[in-house]
Amino acid sequence: MENVLAILLAGGAGERLYPLTRDTAKPGVPFGGAYRIIDFTLSNCINSNVRRVLILTQYKSLELVRHIRDGWNILSAELGEYIEVLPPMKRVSEDWYQGTADAVFQNFQSIEAEAPDLTLILCGDHIYKMNYHEMLDWHQRHQAEITIATIQAPPEEAGRYGVAEIDADYRITGFEEKPQHKNPARSRFDPSMVSASMGIYVFNTDVLLRALHEDSQDPTSSHDFGRDVIPRNLEKARVVAYDFRDINDKPRPYWRDVGTLDAYYESNMDLVDVVPEFNLYDLRWPIRTKATQQPPAKFVFAQEGRRMGVAVDSIVSSGCIVSGGRVLHSVLSPGVRVNSYCEIEYSILMPNAEIGRYSRISRAIINTGVKVPESSVIGFDSEADRAKGYHITEGGIAVVA
Repeated sequence: MENVLAILLAGGAGERLYPLTRDTAKPGVPFGGAYRIIDFTLSNCINSNVRRVLILTQYKSLELVRHIRDGWNILSAELGEYIEVLPPMKRVSEDWYQGTADAVFQNFQSIEAEAPDLTLILCGDHIYKMNYHEMLDWHQRHQAEITIATIQAPPEEAGRYGVAEIDADYRITGFEEKPQHKNPARSRFDPSMVSASMGIYVFNTDVLLRALHEDSQDPTSSHDFGRDVIPRNLEKARVVAYDFRDINDKPRPYWRDVGTLDAYYESNMDLVDVVPEFNLYDLRWPIRTKATQQPPAKFVFAQEGRRMGVAVDSIVSSGCIVSGGRVLHSVLSPGVRVNSYCEIEYSILMPNAEIGRYSRISRAIINTGVKVPESSVIGFDSEADRAKGYHITEGGIAVVA
């Protein structure tokens, strides 16, 4: 069990998260106030005692690399533990990474050098809590060569996922990427649901390397695990499904792909409920991040009337100053400044954003370092916001970049 290597895919451009990904890779986007998106997968690794991790980067990775360097240098090289960033090096071709499978293939020499018995493939842009060792145990107990983590989803949402068809001994006999028809295969674990792929895979390493070399020789392949590698190996290898067990300890399993602005917004709002859907405060499964050198949050002015520095049902990070403004059901990242007579509700304020006096903001994302002028009104009229040059999501969220 100790001879496990985790490969964390963190090179995506995150086009659907634009403009938040204008200057950084998707896994490096701030999330939940103090965190970056990648912190949740890395915390799962550490909490699962998976302590050899290769992070594959590509797109605008400088900020992400610095975050890993400064915040995740917590392992012991003397004990063979590491979290190491691998940029594209074009060791096997002249192309940049062409897909998830190609990214891993282009680093097959690094995998061979580590000689793991099992290789765990992870994505750096999902929010969830999972003990990977339970999945690794399942993989070995069922004598699998490839194991896919699946989560139960309503059939009407099947078009968003890769859907597995599973037989009686949990072997996957069919795999359909984002089916658009009305009768997707039902789940072996709950016949009223479908088993959707989470993009988490365990491979016997020899099977992984064989599958990647075969995929690299296929000129018709998009070099993606879900679209190409997994379907091609259903008959060549014993592929089984592992039903996701949520360490979050809530009635409904929590796993979110925050690949769109609306999904990103909704996942942040999940954190600020009185009883949050996703629990950041469970010390049994801590979420780690880079510690920022910031003073404590500060709330000033408590006068009668509108001028009162207060935040309710909100996450307020270190270094924030709420100076005579009101904040409701919002996420304030480190270094945010909310000035007097402001009213902020149902919004995400990214690091070092500053809101000018008398501004009113609702259902908005204010990007890192943005200084909102005095008396601004954002999030109340989509057409007016669009005319100002703000990005408006399908769900009506105003994004100020």
